[in-house]
Amino acid sequence: MDDATEPTPAPPAHGAADHSCNSLCPDWLRDQEQGGWGLAPLTDAGYNRAERVAAFPYLAALAARPLVFDGATGTQLQDFDLGPADFGGEATEGCPECLVVHRSDVVGEIHRRYLDAGADVIETNSFGALPHVLAEYGIADQAYALARGAARIAVAAARAAASPERPRFVAGSLGPGSKLPSLGHIGWDELYASYRAGARGLIAGGADLLLVETAQDILQVRCAVLACREAMWLEGRELPLQAQVTLEQNGAMLTGTDLPAALCALATMPVDVIGLNCATGPDLMEPHLAQICATTDRFVACLPNAGLPRNVGGKAVFDLSPEELARWHRHFVDAYGVDACGGCCGTGPAHIAAVAAALAAPATKRTRAPAPPAQVAGLFGAVDLRQESTVLYVGERTNATGSKRFRELLLADDWQHIVGMAQEQAAEGAHVLDVSLAWTGRDELRDIAEVHPRLRGTVPIPIMVDSTDPVAIARALECLPGCPVVNSVSFENGEERFDAICRLAKRHGAALVCLAIDEQGMAKSTERKLAVAARMYRRATAVHGIPGCRLLFDLLTFPITQGDEESRPLAAQTLAAIAQFAAAHPEVGFILGLSNVSFGLKANARRVLNSVFLDEARRHGLSAAILDAPKIAPIDQLSPDELELTRDLIHDRRRFDDDGACSYDPLFRFIDHFASRTVARADGPADDADQPPERRIHNRILRGSRVGLEDLLDAARAQGWTPLALINDVLLAAMQEVGERFGAGTMQLPFVLQAAECMKASVAHLEQFMDRGAVATKGRIVLATVKGDVHDIGKNLVGIILANNGYTVHDIGIKQGVEAIIAAVEEHGADAVGMSGLLVKSTEIMRENLRIMAERGLRLPVICGGAALNRRFVDHDLRAAYGSDAVHY
Repeated sequence: MDDATEPTPAPPAHGAADHSCNSLCPDWLRDQEQGGWGLAPLTDAGYNRAERVAAFPYLAALAARPLVFDGATGTQLQDFDLGPADFGGEATEGCPECLVVHRSDVVGEIHRRYLDAGADVIETNSFGALPHVLAEYGIADQAYALARGAARIAVAAARAAASPERPRFVAGSLGPGSKLPSLGHIGWDELYASYRAGARGLIAGGADLLLVETAQDILQVRCAVLACREAMWLEGRELPLQAQVTLEQNGAMLTGTDLPAALCALATMPVDVIGLNCATGPDLMEPHLAQICATTDRFVACLPNAGLPRNVGGKAVFDLSPEELARWHRHFVDAYGVDACGGCCGTGPAHIAAVAAALAAPATKRTRAPAPPAQVAGLFGAVDLRQESTVLYVGERTNATGSKRFRELLLADDWQHIVGMAQEQAAEGAHVLDVSLAWTGRDELRDIAEVHPRLRGTVPIPIMVDSTDPVAIARALECLPGCPVVNSVSFENGEERFDAICRLAKRHGAALVCLAIDEQGMAKSTERKLAVAARMYRRATAVHGIPGCRLLFDLLTFPITQGDEESRPLAAQTLAAIAQFAAAHPEVGFILGLSNVSFGLKANARRVLNSVFLDEARRHGLSAAILDAPKIAPIDQLSPDELELTRDLIHDRRRFDDDGACSYDPLFRFIDHFASRTVARADGPADDADQPPERRIHNRILRGSRVGLEDLLDAARAQGWTPLALINDVLLAAMQEVGERFGAGTMQLPFVLQAAECMKASVAHLEQFMDRGAVATKGRIVLATVKGDVHDIGKNLVGIILANNGYTVHDIGIKQGVEAIIAAVEEHGADAVGMSGLLVKSTEIMRENLRIMAERGLRLPVICGGAALNRRFVDHDLRAAYGSDAVHY
């Protein structure tokens, strides 16, 4: 294959920005020689729909009328009698991207079928044209060439079918791949390079837009989008970008991200079209489409399956007729203003012809909603930056500088208890978690690589990356799905450092904390605070295009407890600055590190001052606070006189007699009064401390928290529980509840894995107290993805859960033929087999494998799993092939 590998142009000089191609700047350039980070603005301020429509024919067509996408390529491939030679040999059999080289006629024919049916847009046969996917077939280096070839075939077909009155467009398709970054399957750098290679090939081949589709991980979407942007810069050609996520039947992405969190992240990305495709039919997509169309300013696409599949005789059968799909799409266009319609799995030319006919009648183009309210998001959900009845509570204890306990855990590399500390703050009601890992003598980048991947799947709230080092911030943001927060940026080191961090926040869709510090130091007076804040606001919004609603200004909290004249008015000046800047810029938010105000006081007095200062700051416009919730007291527990005394201290309401002597000093009165007065801690979350240890163990498994787990196991043993009884009656019962919650859609996948890790740690601790016979495995199972299939996410998850429930797992990998499976069974003395596969053809391979296994006399239980399977096919077809009921779904 000519020019098989991705070209490698010489990178620009460190920090350089190139404006030579349609004003598109490089988003992300690494200067390997200097080890630095070259950054340039991602987009202009805001999303300008009119400018984008004027620049790109595809978007102009979308603005004029609903466009029709094609249907499923895989469904059409079933019509052709393809063998190993069509894919280039047995090693690459089943790799559809290889058809671009060895059967380009088949690929072109599928495109022509959809164009003849009335499709306005056809997708390239490049869904898996990514090095990390093609590596499973041993052809990683051909991703660029295969993507380019796929685009050329599609472009030739589209241009032949186009006319001046009706242009046709080619969408360069990039799928989710087989590894998800939020689950730790692949790192950012590898994933980024992989998408960049595929995108460059599609651009070089002439695609009209890039389509990141069937996305199962919102971190993967951000990585893919940014890689596509760099690919455009490298190829010297900018294209529209379209991103489509896949929502399962429970309404969330595979990694657990709900729709609001996905939309929060997508709203910050430089994409022109957002949408849904795959997993379900149009009926289950409708409520999600309604939500998308009501909360986005971008174009919206909908490409559903032809309903949910049934496996009949080894083939996926979709029951939704062309007429029904067409009716749904007409409804989506009329009711919600959907801009692009088409089909995914199970849809063929007949479906697309019906949709094109249904959308031929003019539609009233709806004005897209304004941008959604400012939010931040983690892996699972979104949080409003403006809370209705309280401040945005940012947990402060995971901070190496501010928390002695956290610092001790960090110095001990005690990741388990660090996760537990984070989970505690989420349980206490924190909306966001501040994480600061910088400490003298520590490698901050190493700690980021250890801590943030652990937190993203175990803490259900967004993360605030607390660092001043742009490289550290970049690495942290590459670990974190959704829309994190960066704390902080200032002018302390001049505008160059300010600009670098702003670019990172813009690039990753992060909200940004702006500290009122400039080259002269920390701003203390109201006037200085306002001047520095105004300068930061202008540069962040006008130069870097960060919306004001995603800026949180920290106008600084200083101690007012030292007794010197300079510190007395500092709290009042901060409150005045917040009120005045809020009046001038009502869209911005304000945040304070609350506890600084009471530094130097005893714990009880600090609790009171912090609590009243928080209330006062809210009244002046504070919208967020970094604090420790248990150390905030309910102010209704203070008497009116105590409340007034504390407010006098905050506002420096000293009184002086005629001689200038201080007759009333609220600071000393406050210290004296609260020296012995005890104020209750704020109510925390319900605890289980009064429960027996076995119940607390159960709760720890459900929460995925290993903190104190070994002590609880020992306490249960002291009360008479045997290790085996704990495993069978407590730990397995908890894991069964985890499974039930996951099946019901109330527990997301990362929490399931965390619970499994807790189970594993518990069993490992108990093994030392068990008889040798009791430690024996519960069973041995061989797992494999069947021949011709490289998809292994589901298989890997099953392996983790089985291993952590006491089974010995022998995972022999992907593309495994029946002979390899039988050999592994014999080698390991397996008690069961698990066969996995995503593709429809894999179900037929499973049936053949079972027939051969039965002929060889195997009668051990077999578990089959995969998206194309259903219970009826397993219970009837697969059991019949095996001649046994020992086949399970």
